[in-house]
Amino acid sequence: MLRHLDIRDVLLIDRIQLEFHSGLNVLTGETGAGKSILLDCLGFVLGWRGRADLVRQGATQAEVTAEFDLPSDHPARTLLAEAGFPVEDELILRRVNNSDGRKTGWINDRRASGEVLRALSETLVELHGQHDDRGLLNPRGHRLLLDAFGGLDLSDARAAWAARCASAAALHAAEDRLRAAEGEEEFLRHAVAELDKLDPQPGEEADLDTRRRAMQGAERIRSDVARALQALGTGGAEGAMLDAVRWLETAADQADGALEASTAALQRALIELGEASSGIEAALDAMDFDPRDLETTEERLFALRALARKHDVLPDDLATLAGDLRDRLADLDAGEGEIAGLVQSLSEAEARYDLAASALTAQRAAAAKRLDAAMAAELAPLKMERAVFETRVTAGDPGPEGRDAVAFTVATNPGAPAGPLDRIASGGELSRFLLALKVCLARGNDALVLIFDEIDRGVGGATADAVGRRLARLAEQAQVLVVTHSPQVAALASQHFRVSKSVTGHVTTSTVEALDQTERVDEIARMLAGEQVTPAAREAARSLLAQ
Repeated sequence: MLRHLDIRDVLLIDRIQLEFHSGLNVLTGETGAGKSILLDCLGFVLGWRGRADLVRQGATQAEVTAEFDLPSDHPARTLLAEAGFPVEDELILRRVNNSDGRKTGWINDRRASGEVLRALSETLVELHGQHDDRGLLNPRGHRLLLDAFGGLDLSDARAAWAARCASAAALHAAEDRLRAAEGEEEFLRHAVAELDKLDPQPGEEADLDTRRRAMQGAERIRSDVARALQALGTGGAEGAMLDAVRWLETAADQADGALEASTAALQRALIELGEASSGIEAALDAMDFDPRDLETTEERLFALRALARKHDVLPDDLATLAGDLRDRLADLDAGEGEIAGLVQSLSEAEARYDLAASALTAQRAAAAKRLDAAMAAELAPLKMERAVFETRVTAGDPGPEGRDAVAFTVATNPGAPAGPLDRIASGGELSRFLLALKVCLARGNDALVLIFDEIDRGVGGATADAVGRRLARLAEQAQVLVVTHSPQVAALASQHFRVSKSVTGHVTTSTVEALDQTERVDEIARMLAGEQVTPAAREAARSLLAQ
């Protein structure tokens, strides 16, 4: 609900502070007094595109502040949270228009773009008038309005549509895979056969390279190691040392112990020499390999590397590549069977969607009849009993909310062709159509502030009274703001504002004031009688207020 509107230095307004109440709030005043300026100000703070320059002559900037109450379930709370603004029970919007044309907005004292303000306004305010292209005259929203009127549950259709889309996507993806696989079938079969024959294993290339290097190294040094072993053996160093020990032992008895240390040293050396020979023999055994093993190792190593270059992968990735190619070949082999199953699944999903969409079409047709009947009942008191309102439900593009197109049409006279509201009805008729439609579509706990801009233009007497009573009925479940020239409408207000214009020197200023009961009598009498307010006009005004 709109609680407060503060306007400073906007066009003809110096400073105005307005406090609004729930129910029916009306603004009256003479033509040109500035009633439309108030709507311009409200549209400005809500981010609507309007006049480029609102700054009052002589001022540096124009400023408008609006305060709204947000119940706990108000849809604006979700939008605020998604946009990163603090969510509170009170929403304060402020927007400034500088004299250089720059516009700046705030939401609860945080900077906000015009785009965010406009999105927020969709949850706060709904404007109706002869140029209403944001609400009921927009045919893109007629299906949504009919669904809300009929209380339709769209969950089954949405779920069926989602399943249908998922099935179609799965089928298309499988068909794409099959087409791609068919184009490379020959390559896949040759590559898989080649890889299966070689059977590469992760890490195999490194193992083969290590073995190859070891065998190549052994081949180069084995002859030198063998010669070293021969030099240390009985025909070499070991034999010579054994001879030396034998000779020393023979001479030891006559040397009086002088050779004992030397003999012992030679015996120790023979032990070390034996250990060295054993180690060399073991190394020679390890270096012993079949030359054919080196040839086989090199052949496999070179085959792995060649195949890796062919497929532009690392040798260790050949096993993974083989698995991927086998999967693609399996997709090709199983493709037709898979597609047949997916086609069946899509057919079943389409059948479920057809069922849900057909049920929605039937429900919309029934709701359309109820809405047309309700409109007929509302149009009669508005002196439009000859007009025919029809809700047309026709075939449309399928989607998550069914496959129906909905349009509100009217024929203002019997036998006249029906057409869109804004093309068939005149200005006054259009206003009454919109009011009747809004009354029929109204639901309890409406979160929107409803604004009607001279929706009663061109009507008077009993028709104006009927318009006022319907506005009052709407105001029982939503805050309603009405700019009106009709005394019958003004008399039904729960709060009445008068807009007036005055000239001081060469400066023209518009002011707005809330009227008490006595002032309301005078204003309604003026609306009845014109400039000369007579006692009879005042009595008529009191009579209207007493109803």
